[in-house]
Amino acid sequence: MKSLRTLLGTWVVALLTASCTFDREAHPQSSIHPTSDFASVIHELYVDIFWWTLGILVVVWVALAYILVRFRARPDQPVPKQVHGHMGLEIGWTVAPALIVVAIAIPTIQAVFSTQQGDPENALVVDVIGHQYWWEFRYPDSGLVTANEVHIPVNRPVSFRISSADVIHSFWVPMLGGKRDANPVRLRPEGEDPEYNWIHLTASEAGTFWGQCAEFCGASHSLMGFRVVVESDQEFAAWQAELAEPVTAPMTAPVDTTEAGEAAQAPVQTAQIDPLVEQGREIFHSQTCVACHAIAGTNAQGEIAPNLTLLGQRSSIAAGWLENTPENLVQWITAPQDVKPGALMPGVNVPGGNWPATNLSEEQVRAVAAYLFSLR
Repeated sequence: MKSLRTLLGTWVVALLTASCTFDREAHPQSSIHPTSDFASVIHELYVDIFWWTLGILVVVWVALAYILVRFRARPDQPVPKQVHGHMGLEIGWTVAPALIVVAIAIPTIQAVFSTQQGDPENALVVDVIGHQYWWEFRYPDSGLVTANEVHIPVNRPVSFRISSADVIHSFWVPMLGGKRDANPVRLRPEGEDPEYNWIHLTASEAGTFWGQCAEFCGASHSLMGFRVVVESDQEFAAWQAELAEPVTAPMTAPVDTTEAGEAAQAPVQTAQIDPLVEQGREIFHSQTCVACHAIAGTNAQGEIAPNLTLLGQRSSIAAGWLENTPENLVQWITAPQDVKPGALMPGVNVPGGNWPATNLSEEQVRAVAAYLFSLR
């Protein structure tokens, strides 16, 4: 008995300790730490239902324990009185669950209506388009496009208009709330608007939040992630300005060209082009890459693959699967299908998406990776 009490005590302490030391960065897709009004509504409903179910569990266990003790078999005990049917019990276990269902249904219906109401006049609209196996984000008001990492301002209503370019996906950001299916847009009679799914929310906290496709969509469904960057209005405006007019000819740090020993009050600074970046730029824009990808301010204006504008600023590549580093870019450009089965992007030695293999050398791959990483 003593060992049982010790074991139970250890479990209680462990659970309490775990709840007090929860780390959001260690659990980036936790749904029990809401950071938006949408997520808070869902979380409050979850907590209400949790306490109802816990209460039911306690009542059942107490009743079961009482029955096991009160009516346990004893030596030489006669057969207990047999009861067939009990009107009070029948009414009780019919009415009580019905009342509990009503108590759960009312806040559930309220939560459904609350999370469906948007603010079309003041909300920032972001088009979310699911692809196999990446996410496209468009800002209709500004015409800006990005991929796999969407930026939104904190404390401002945002309306995600969700659709798919191929099969059914599901847009889900656990800490911000959701989820909603991304359905292919059907052809409709002339004059009728397409039907979309929507998520309306206002983020209450700045930070980077992980999202995920939550509907099986093919071989790399589990590798179809994205990031939502919530930032201040000033940071969001600066990001949009950079996206609209990015630096398309990246430079290295300025170099002081003042002659040694020459006294000068203001040394002349000139920018030096990184030869590897320049080589990668020439290779990228002379290959078939430009037929699929887009980079603002360049001849790359493709629309069937992720937009690469400001790629160097993103925290991940391959739709959230790899950290954004030059080494991982090399790996992705060399053999994308090895990283993400079913990817339509051709590799160095493997065709993809009806395009032949790129046949780039190792040096050329590193140059292209350096160029893409420099897009900041």
